[in-house]
Amino acid sequence: MSIKYRLASEDSAPKQSTIDYRAELNSEQYEVVTAGDGPCLVLAGAGSGKTRTLVYRVVYLLDHGVKPENILLVTFTNKASKEMLERINVTLGTDARGLWGGTFHHIGNRLLRMYGESIGIEKNFTILDSEDSLTLIKNCVQSATGGQPPQDKYFPKARVIHSIISLSSNLCQSIRETIESRYDYLKPEYIGYIENTAIAYQERKRMINALDFDDLLAKWNELLENDSHLRHRLGEKFQYILVDEYQDTNYLQSRIIANLAQPQNNVVVVGDDAQSIYGFRGADVNNILEFPKVFKGAKIFHLNANYRSTPEILTLANYSINRNEKKFEKNLFAIKAQGQAPAVAALTDNYQQADFVCQRILDLQRENGLPLNQIAVLFRSHFQCLELEMELNKRNIPYQMRGGMRFFEQAHLKDVVAYLKIIANIKDEVSWLRLLTMQGGIGEATADKIWQQVKDFSEIKQVSEMDIKLGAKAQIGWNNLQKTLSRIGKLDQDDLPAIIATILSAGYEDYLKANFENFSDRLDDLKQLISFIATYDGLDKFLADTMLADNFKGETVTEEKTEFSEELILSTIHQAKGLEWKVVFVIGLADGMFPHAKTYDKPQELEEERRLFYVAATRAMDELYLTYPLFSQDNILRPSQFIKELPVTAYERWDVSEGGISRL
Repeated sequence: MSIKYRLASEDSAPKQSTIDYRAELNSEQYEVVTAGDGPCLVLAGAGSGKTRTLVYRVVYLLDHGVKPENILLVTFTNKASKEMLERINVTLGTDARGLWGGTFHHIGNRLLRMYGESIGIEKNFTILDSEDSLTLIKNCVQSATGGQPPQDKYFPKARVIHSIISLSSNLCQSIRETIESRYDYLKPEYIGYIENTAIAYQERKRMINALDFDDLLAKWNELLENDSHLRHRLGEKFQYILVDEYQDTNYLQSRIIANLAQPQNNVVVVGDDAQSIYGFRGADVNNILEFPKVFKGAKIFHLNANYRSTPEILTLANYSINRNEKKFEKNLFAIKAQGQAPAVAALTDNYQQADFVCQRILDLQRENGLPLNQIAVLFRSHFQCLELEMELNKRNIPYQMRGGMRFFEQAHLKDVVAYLKIIANIKDEVSWLRLLTMQGGIGEATADKIWQQVKDFSEIKQVSEMDIKLGAKAQIGWNNLQKTLSRIGKLDQDDLPAIIATILSAGYEDYLKANFENFSDRLDDLKQLISFIATYDGLDKFLADTMLADNFKGETVTEEKTEFSEELILSTIHQAKGLEWKVVFVIGLADGMFPHAKTYDKPQELEEERRLFYVAATRAMDELYLTYPLFSQDNILRPSQFIKELPVTAYERWDVSEGGISRL
């Protein structure tokens, strides 16, 4: 006798939700979670719980019978993806196996391995990382120019060409359009060479069955646009699409979502146009602003309840962002109780600004027991924290530079300081080798050959007159360095600003253009160095202060260290997006610095600068300090436009003097 026993399938098993969505969510979040069918734009203000809303929207769908494999959740970072998937599983109480979750690049990789053969991509393709791509591009420059790239030391290096090709792909522009709009400082005669390099690079990747990170998006979109059957098939598979941080998407990513959403049109994008600050990377705020036009009949939800900041901080932030013309109307309101009004302090110069920040940080520790890692100092550009780094070091206040190197450990600063080091000590071998290998045509072996002669000299003048036989390319590089050293040698050796200005005008500024895609930011750093070094009456003291300090180690800060260590956080505002601290200082709020002078006659860029200010202000939970210097070297500075356009009721002015601080 046999007994038949039937297992209940997942579909046939009775479902009874155990989640009280009304209790877990506020009314704004609840509406998104339960009514997010069709095309939906969720405008999630800073600190409004957007991650929680996305997580519960996915949970709600699963809880109501949608299969995991029919849901696509797209994020911008692996960390965000991992966090959301873990929270979904915890909230559900089970493993949502089969859910499609990950970054744009992660999803693109999966789909191309499954379906890429229809556009000529083999399933076992290799993914090139950034260094792999640079190696390939270096080879392609040679082949694209017949082995004879322009004999011009300022012809862009592989890293800059790679950035141009990458941006062109993500913006869906031609190489020429990208150069003319984003790299207009490059000589027009370079464009043809770069176009040929890009063609050779694409062909080389095809030959070796490889894709770079940009291809994972470009080829994914090509797959959708060229194969209507597959586009329809994937559109039916992904019944619900959710996209995080939609304000950070570029044109290509927005096209992917538009193509993938057909025919279901169940697409929920979450973002905040007020926090769109990555235009320099290709992000397009118009993607979120024009979402209702692209997806007809889209519902718009607002998450305005802010759980992070005090009402006073939000009032200031709202006043500022509402000055923008291109925006969705929003008005964040605080859940927290009232607190201290934001402080605005005008300081004599960058040194007094550094004194104020350090003293206030120490006061917060003594008075409130506030840990250093609950305090952040934010700035628009790296050079704005130079004097502060020096002062923190003198006062033995430990700090981390979030996501990057300390000021004097950056390559361009080390390059210029190498010149200063050999002025102070002509026998500095390390600095000589650094300067020599920067020159076109000079490799390590040739650099050592030159050094063997230089090491016996006692003054710069001897170097500028030295005669040595080298190969043709190396000879050009060596002659250029000699000319720079000759010009420096004719200057007053105590006139340190003039020496640095000469280094820049003698060719280093052009070297920046050729070697760094963000050359303008690096040039700003070096201009600030000129102002900074003017305060020193001797080179030895400057080198001692900057090179012997324990804090100038140049380590990259890991996320784990940032989270747990007892150190003050220094960060650019771009790096700080998505984070929060009890107390935030925003420094350098002077016109021409923040907003940057280059944005004055560019309304779209000025609005992005204001969004950057908004992001900085909304990182603060309890206290916000806005500071600016009144003088920089011989220049009189004015407070930032972003401070001047605030009503005086939005902040409290602090009068800072040598005797102490008073509130006005």
